[in-house]
Amino acid sequence: MTPAAPSFSFLPGAAESPVILHVPHSAREIPAGVREGIVLDDGALERELDHITDSHTAEIAETAARLAGVTPWRFVNRLSRLVVDPERFPDEREEMRAVGMGAVYTRTTHREVLRPQGTDPEPLVARYFRPYAQAMTDAVAERLAAVGRAVVVDVHSYPTEPLPYELHGEGPRPPVCLGTDAFHTPPELLAAAREAFGEAVGETGLDSPFAGAYVPLEHYGKEPRVSALMVEIRRDTYMTEPGGPAGPGLTRLASALAALVDSLSA
Repeated sequence: MTPAAPSFSFLPGAAESPVILHVPHSAREIPAGVREGIVLDDGALERELDHITDSHTAEIAETAARLAGVTPWRFVNRLSRLVVDPERFPDEREEMRAVGMGAVYTRTTHREVLRPQGTDPEPLVARYFRPYAQAMTDAVAERLAAVGRAVVVDVHSYPTEPLPYELHGEGPRPPVCLGTDAFHTPPELLAAAREAFGEAVGETGLDSPFAGAYVPLEHYGKEPRVSALMVEIRRDTYMTEPGGPAGPGLTRLASALAALVDSLSA
C-alpha cells in the first residue's frame, strides 16, 4: 500500500475564520517501506485498520466545511496512524506508551505485536511525526497572525464497545464525547459544542472514554489565544462497525459540526 497523496493536507478556509478542523486518524494508507516493519499479515492488518481508523471523519469534516457559513480551515492526515500517531507526545509524557501506543505503535488495539520488539521509532518520528507537528504549528501561527486567535477542533471517532488497548474504557461512552484541556478549552467553547451536538444526538459527555485536546507543543500551556476541543463521535451513530460504510447519521453530525464552526467564527 502506497500513499496516493502527501502525508498531510492543509486545506484553506475563509480568511476571517479562526477554526482549524484537525482530522488525524481518518486514513488507512501505509507507505510500502513502513508496511515492511509491521509483522501482521495483510488480512490481520486490514482488520486492525478497521478497528484503529476513525473511518469517515475526513468526510464529516469536509461536509461540515461545505455546510458552514464561514468555511473553516482543515488539516487532514493522509496516512494511517499506524505510520505515526501525530497526536501522541513523542516522549515519556505519553501515557499510551504503557500499551505500546506512543507516537509509533508497537502493539495493536488488542495488545498483540504490531512491530518487532526493539523497533527504533526515530526514523518514523523524523520522517513523518516532526514535519506534521511543524506544519500544524505553522497553521496555528498563521491563524493567530491573521485573526488574532486559533480554535483547533479535533474530529475523531471511537468504537461502541471498548477495545483492549483503551486505558480508560470503563467509563461512559456517549454518542459524542467532548475532550477538553484545562488551559485551552474555555467554558464558552465547551458550551457551544454541547449546544451544537446536543441538538443532533441528544447526549454529549465529557472526557470519557477519551480526554484532552490537541494543541501544538509550541503553544501548549502557554498561548491562551489558542483554544482546542476534541470531538469524539461514537461510531454506531454514523457508520457500520468496524470499518464499514457510513450511514445517514454522517450528514446529521456534519451539520452539528458546521453549527459549532459557525458559532466559533462569529
